[in-house]
Amino acid sequence: MPENKVTYGLEKVHIAFKDTNSATLAWETPQHIDGAVRWTPEAQGESSTFYAENRAYFIATSNNGYTGELEFALIPDAIIARMLGWEIDKNGMLVEVTDGIPQPFAILGQVQGDQKNRRFVYYEAQASRTAKERTTKGASVEPSTDVLSVTVSPIEIAGKTIVKGDMELNDTNAAAYNAFFESVYTPVLTGTGVTGGAEA
Repeated sequence: MPENKVTYGLEKVHIAFKDTNSATLAWETPQHIDGAVRWTPEAQGESSTFYAENRAYFIATSNNGYTGELEFALIPDAIIARMLGWEIDKNGMLVEVTDGIPQPFAILGQVQGDQKNRRFVYYEAQASRTAKERTTKGASVEPSTDVLSVTVSPIEIAGKTIVKGDMELNDTNAAAYNAFFESVYTPVLTGTGVTGGAEA
C-alpha cells in the first residue's frame, strides 16, 4: 500500500471512559462526539545532555505525556458531566459542582491522509474546565464552541508505559483497523516492537 505524504483534517473523534468497575484495565465502548474542531496535544517532558569527548555523549529524555485543548462545536451535557465530575439534576440541568471527581477517558479519532487515513488513540486523558464566551448575535452567526483543557498521562499496558498509538491500514491489519472505534485497541508489545494487537 502507498504511504502517506501528508495528513490533515480531524474527524471521527470518540471518547471512551475508563471502566472503573473492572478488575483489569478496561474502557467502556467509545462514544462518537460529532462536531470535532481541533485537538492540539503538546508533548510534555524534559531532556538532559551529558557532554564528554567534546560532544554530546549521552542524551536522556523523559516522556510525561501531553497537554492540549480539545474543541467541539458542542459537547453533550452527559459527556461533559462525566468528564468534569459535574451532575445533571432531575430536570436536566447541567450543574457545575465544586467537589466533582473527573473521570479519566481515552480519546480516539482519525486524521485524513493523501493516501489513507490514520487513526489514533490517547489512552489516559483527563479534562478540566475552561472559559466559554457568551456573545451576542451579530450580522452573521458565529457559533460558540466547547473547549476543554486536557492532560494525557502515561499508562502501563502489557508491562510497558505508553501514551498513545497511531494506526494506518496495511496489508495485514484490516480487522483491527476496521474495528478501531468499536473498542479501545490495546497493543501487544514485545521487547523488540509490536507483533500484533488485541481489543480491550
